[in-house]
Amino acid sequence: MTSQTIPFNLNSDPVKALMELCDTHPKGVVFTTSLGVEDQVLTDIICRNNLPVRIVTLDTGRLFPETYDLIDKTKARYKVKIESFFPETLSLEEFVNEQGMNSIFKTVESRKTCCRLRKIDPLLRSLEGAEVWVTGLRAEQSDNRNNLPRIELDTLSGLLKFNPLLTWSDSDLEIYLEKHNVPINPLHKKGFPSIGCQPCTRAVTEGEHPRAGRWWWEKSSQECGLHKG
Repeated sequence: MTSQTIPFNLNSDPVKALMELCDTHPKGVVFTTSLGVEDQVLTDIICRNNLPVRIVTLDTGRLFPETYDLIDKTKARYKVKIESFFPETLSLEEFVNEQGMNSIFKTVESRKTCCRLRKIDPLLRSLEGAEVWVTGLRAEQSDNRNNLPRIELDTLSGLLKFNPLLTWSDSDLEIYLEKHNVPINPLHKKGFPSIGCQPCTRAVTEGEHPRAGRWWWEKSSQECGLHKG
């Protein structure tokens, strides 16, 4: 993967910005979706505007049943291909056999290893051959994300990483979702604003941070490592 020049003149409108990126990188724009509300909005934008963007998702093997249902529903709704990338079998087998399926709750290192095997390694495979990595990150999601640039050279992947919805508010999302009747995960209405792997995600209570339900047994972690580059 080679370094890219960051186009700072990207339009603030996500549709126009994505069009610009597709024009300059016609075969190299990849969007990774975890099927959250931001990602569902971006899927709708990509499909509604017939943008030549590959859509991929990381199937960790431990997702909620509702997430798998939403993948199928989204494919059917938009007549779109969503490529699933899975953990490498032998490495995952070795990890589980040596440390146990639920060793993630015992040590931070084990949890990070699990995230690497189930998410980071498949992510890097999904981005092979790409020039631009599009994500649904928003500044409001967590303290770790409120200072992110809209576009940057990502050190994890070596690609341009573009966050078209970075400055969108919760209200912006709600308006778009309702206007276009975008399908969302039913767990969002059951106290799950942020949804990852089933063992690592719980519902949040009123007043809690939206990402408080992710890796809740760890005092400081709100990230898996995908977006720390």
